[in-house]
Amino acid sequence: MPHERNDKAAMKLVEVRTYRLKPDCAERFIAAVHMALPLVRASGMDVVAFGRSDHEHESFFLIRAFDSREQLVAQQDAFYGSDAWRQGPRAGLIDCLDTYANTLLWLTEAAVDALRANHQV
Repeated sequence: MPHERNDKAAMKLVEVRTYRLKPDCAERFIAAVHMALPLVRASGMDVVAFGRSDHEHESFFLIRAFDSREQLVAQQDAFYGSDAWRQGPRAGLIDCLDTYANTLLWLTEAAVDALRANHQV
């Protein structure tokens, strides 16, 4: 069921991406993410937070915010299809992954700002 938003300007589509890593990959993964984050931001994506999960040493999260589903698709298609990603940190990240999952939800801009304030990247 599509989410109805009364005030589009006050809401953001938030993607929560969770990663479960292969054993002993955490430090290599963190280094690769820190190489990737400037590229992600330069592509126009709003990186809200990145970090290690509180419940598992080999689990991490990346949270990004978008104005719409269309913006998410356009920005991610452009970024993940770019040479900067494919010839840059992609292999280092992919090699570390056991599994990953995405969840999309609508949050107020205030909630996104609170996430950002509590998880500096």
